[in-house]
Order: sequence, then C-alpha cells, then structure tokens
Amino acid sequence: MTKLVDQKLQIVPFLKWAGGKRWFVETHADFLPQDFNHYYEPFIGGGSVFFHMQPRCATLADMNKDLISTYEALKNDWFSVQKALEQHQANHSDEYYYKLRSMKPRQLHTKAARFIYLNRTCWNGLYRVNLRGEFNVPRGTKDTVLLSTDDFESVSESLKNTELIISDFEDVIAKAQQNDFVFIDPPYTVKHNMNGFIKYNEKLFSWDDQVRLANAVKQASGRGAKVMVLNANHESICELYDGFDQIVLTRKSVLAAKSEYRGKYDELMIRCWDVKKEQMNEF
Repeated sequence: MTKLVDQKLQIVPFLKWAGGKRWFVETHADFLPQDFNHYYEPFIGGGSVFFHMQPRCATLADMNKDLISTYEALKNDWFSVQKALEQHQANHSDEYYYKLRSMKPRQLHTKAARFIYLNRTCWNGLYRVNLRGEFNVPRGTKDTVLLSTDDFESVSESLKNTELIISDFEDVIAKAQQNDFVFIDPPYTVKHNMNGFIKYNEKLFSWDDQVRLANAVKQASGRGAKVMVLNANHESICELYDGFDQIVLTRKSVLAAKSEYRGKYDELMIRCWDVKKEQMNEF
C-alpha cells in the first residue's frame, strides 16, 4: 500500500519560498503518514514536503502559473534549464538582473531558468508581482545562481509520475479519495488580521478562502483521505478545524528586512485522520 520510495535520495528544494517548510521536514517529519495511495499538494510552493516524501504518484498544484511551468520544465528537460542557469551565472550583475527581470522568455526551459535565477538573486526569495502581473522584487544580496545542492536530474526523476496543474485548491482536494494523502500549506490569513506576514497574503488568500479550504478538508476527510494542514496558530483557525487533532509547532521566521522583526513563531498543524489506528496497523 505504501507509495513512498523505499530508499530515497535526499533532494534539497531548488526554490527558496516564503513560508517554506524545510524546517518542518527537518524537525517534524515523523508526523507525516507513511502509508497512503496518491499524494496531493494544492499549494506546492518550494515543495519541501513533496521532495522529502518523494511519493511514487502525486498531483501538485498552484495558482502561480510561472511556478508550475518551472516544475514542468524540470520534469521534461532539466538539462536545458541547467544550461540556461549556467549562462545566467556567467552574466549575473545588477544590470543583468533587472534586464532579465523585465524580459518574457518564450521557451519553457528559458522561462524556468529565469524564474529560478530571480528566485535565487532577488530579495529574500520573495515572489511578488504588480497589478500587471510583472515580477517586481528588487535584487537581493546573493550572487550565487547555481548551488552545490542542485540536483536537477533527481528533481526531474521525482516528478516523473507527477501531475502538475494550475488549479484552485478546492478542485485539487476534491480529487482525494480513500487513503490518499493531502498536504496543505496555504497562505496564513486569519479572521482578524494583525500580523504583517499574514497581511501580505490577505489579498491573495482571503478569510473566505480559509473557510472554503476548511470545508474542502472536512469533505476529503469524510471520504477517507488523510489530510494534514499547516496554518496560523490563531483562535479563528483552531475554531475552523474544531474536532481534528491540533498540535502547535514552533518555527523561525526570516521574512523581514530587519533582524529585530525576525524570531520564533508558532504554527498550527491539523491532522485529519485516525493516527492511533494507523500506528496500530504498523505492528
């Protein structure tokens, strides 16, 4: 029944993503299920959990079409993406960054290389676009385009049996059936918004979306899917998922220009399956 690769080669996510879950897989991976059929992730982002678990069949989705096309490019032609990144590394400078930022490549692999280049050299790996849909994050302090941890061939292999779609989360979660696993890491919007990082997301992901998400989770759980949600540790979120297993986790936040605004923050993990029954089945 298990769909995880028995002997996994560790894959480091190739993107730095705001709200990424590298910290989660490094410290709390034991909370993830080992026995499931199909893997679903409707907010793929940097893919930390997916690359950690490396399921043999998966559906990865996001509303960010540039993000999904980057995964598609690496899945289908990782070598061309890497060669284009080598060119970006050779030409990297302030002038080159802003020149490439203003360009709109047409080929899939050049689009992906531009996306990865900007992610690695912009300020703090932030993805932000203006009202015209143009990426407008300034250049950051990093000059390294190709990293020692890059293994695009393994990334491509892990995506081999993966469906990549641009989709609203509700449609993705609706696909999950008995004993599938759905990992959900949405933007952290709460009912009464006082947090700066959360406030950045509220136009992208409203409180109504949080309610819609909770309803989709409950429906998937009712169909027998295993669903895990990571969200803001806030009373309004706790109330949305009342009745499910809720555990408070601590993480470090670095998404701030000044160090005094960085620190440790609590996040809420919601597990929507019978964990005790799963543990009994392991023996």
